[in-house]
Amino acid sequence: MWTGGVELSEGKPFRDYKSYLLERFGCRVHKVTIDAGLTCPNRDGTVGYGGCIYCNSRGSGTGAALRSISIRDQILQAQGYLRKRYKAEKFLGYFQSYSNTYAPLEKLKVMYEEAISVPDVVGLTIGTRPDCVDDEKLDYLAELGERCYVSLEYGLQSAHDRTLKLINRGHDVATFVKAVEATRKRNIPICVHVILGLPGERPEDMLQTARFLANLDIQAVKIHLLYVVRNTVLEQWYRQGRYTCMERENYVKIASLFLAMLPPNVVIQRITGDPHRHELVAPAWAMEKHKNIQSIIKYMRDHSLFQGSLLGKALEEIMTVHFVE
Repeated sequence: MWTGGVELSEGKPFRDYKSYLLERFGCRVHKVTIDAGLTCPNRDGTVGYGGCIYCNSRGSGTGAALRSISIRDQILQAQGYLRKRYKAEKFLGYFQSYSNTYAPLEKLKVMYEEAISVPDVVGLTIGTRPDCVDDEKLDYLAELGERCYVSLEYGLQSAHDRTLKLINRGHDVATFVKAVEATRKRNIPICVHVILGLPGERPEDMLQTARFLANLDIQAVKIHLLYVVRNTVLEQWYRQGRYTCMERENYVKIASLFLAMLPPNVVIQRITGDPHRHELVAPAWAMEKHKNIQSIIKYMRDHSLFQGSLLGKALEEIMTVHFVE
């Protein structure tokens, strides 16, 4: 827990997810990735075609749905490994691939109820888009949240509409804010996904996203590195020289400052990307997850930063201190 000092949890200068789950549930809890076989309105023509420029047809899915593996069996198969590898005792069903509220409510109910019926599943985390929720779905999730833990994970990626348009996101920032307000009205926890290194964004643009999130009622954040994967528009841009990947040094600096600008109560679920090796095009250093995490922690310690230490500080001052050569 945050005490106002440099260390927040697990010896890290930010409030990490593993510690939060241990505090909440009193035991080791691990997410189980679920592929429900859904799609996305940015792929099926509802708001656009082709999806975001960085997303391929796999959409972070495991392929389990295509192999006709039930949600229950996906969870049961993962539990054995996670118990052995991570000493996990309880589990959260993580609906990860594509947009997991993008279906009729009755279908969603069947999916979610199947997941929480599995022994030792204590709740759900549901990845989706802010334009894929409505009052009826949120009312049901609020009711479900009275029976088990329920959290919604909204992809925002950037707080700049110009960037969302460039990456073919298919919604604007106002849609995200509306979804956050409707979700929190029902007391459902929210985790927000952001991406650092999006085309056209400068360091100050990314840090403005941190400032934007700091003023919202959100409970968790996932920070992703933009990496290039095969069979995407971004891969085409990269090979054409239209996009250049961030260097690790810049990512480490910006991610560190981003964390320092967030309120200390916000749980940090991720601080870097985690690409599939066979899909990654660039940058190669994205595969070095442990090194990247340790580099962020080191930068924060070397510069006396911790989550919340730059909360409310003028962006111009932050840029002057950390980006003037």
